[in-house]
Amino acid sequence: MSARSYYSDSYLTRFESTVEETGELDGGPYVVLERSAFYPTSGGQPFDRGTLNGVAVSDVFVREGDGKVIHRLAAPIARGETVVGEIDWPRRFDHMQQHTGQHVLSQAFIQVKDAATIGFHLGEDYVSIDLDTPELADRDAERAFAVANEVVTRDVSVTAWFPTPDELAALPLRKTPEVEGALRVVRIGDFDYSACGGTHVARTGELGLIHHLKTERIKRGSRVAFLVGGRARADYATKHAITQRLAAELTCSVEELPEAVGRLKEELQAARREIGRHKAEALTREAAELHAGAESVAGRSLVVAAFENRPAEELRALVLDLTGRDGVVALVASGGPKTQLVFGRSEGLELDLRPALKAALDAVGGGKGGGSRIVQGGGSRPATLAEVEEALRAARTAVGA
Repeated sequence: MSARSYYSDSYLTRFESTVEETGELDGGPYVVLERSAFYPTSGGQPFDRGTLNGVAVSDVFVREGDGKVIHRLAAPIARGETVVGEIDWPRRFDHMQQHTGQHVLSQAFIQVKDAATIGFHLGEDYVSIDLDTPELADRDAERAFAVANEVVTRDVSVTAWFPTPDELAALPLRKTPEVEGALRVVRIGDFDYSACGGTHVARTGELGLIHHLKTERIKRGSRVAFLVGGRARADYATKHAITQRLAAELTCSVEELPEAVGRLKEELQAARREIGRHKAEALTREAAELHAGAESVAGRSLVVAAFENRPAEELRALVLDLTGRDGVVALVASGGPKTQLVFGRSEGLELDLRPALKAALDAVGGGKGGGSRIVQGGGSRPATLAEVEEALRAARTAVGA
């Protein structure tokens, strides 16, 4: 196993070491160092970034079999060379905050809800823990976050060490993992003892705030998403700026935003209903005009109409209105980014419109559709108005007109 400096000092950001192994992985170079401060992806925590002698470190992970820490590089470094490693401190400290915050929050949920953490994810945008309880009320989450932030406020010490077997047996670990070799324990005052190989802050005051984002039900329990420290402050700043802009736009205070948005929602719903009513009336008038201009073919009123960029729902509304009358056959289509075809017949007419739909779709390069009294289809490619008119001529022929 590679010697790992972050075990004893998570704040170490610059170190010297010797390259003891080089090679290539997936076409790129890698090195193994005699000693490294780079944290490798493990335990839900992502790897550290940084440089070795100015060469960017693009990935860090533990090799199965021998436990060596692999550093993937942007350029090769020679074996035996002495290197200076530089850790990307903002990323490292962010991970320290998030991971320590997770320990605090996991213990808080045990105390408040007797809910154990069964999963942990430290992502780029947020952190989440999975709890082994399917029912997690808002009040339980609020209490757990209150307990966690009380620990932050108390600024208790955070220590990490490899206890002896006798020490380990006496520690109240949240969970004892089955691992070979020495077990590293992270202690947060007398609040939490956890087996963990990650990087952590020295005192909980460095966490600043543990901020609840959301809770959702998952297959195996509940997932709680949260932010700690710098991420929590950034989230607050973003949402503060948003609420300030909204309040200015709506000429109200931030506290009045819910009421103002509620009024806007009601006004929007009313406006949509009014627009819908006007659209329905306009479509009814349009259908009447189309019916007035219908051709008489074999005792039926035939309506044929082509449009450009007309929504399928409007075409269908026209056809439904037209075929609500007696003895009507309606062939309506629209060209544009996607060809829309809607054909229909009145109740009581013995006419299969599926051949007409197939003929029209074939004329515009193919497509899919179906139905019975009302048949509808979409072309597989854009079509011009002239192409749609040609498709309707093919449909007329298919219905014997």
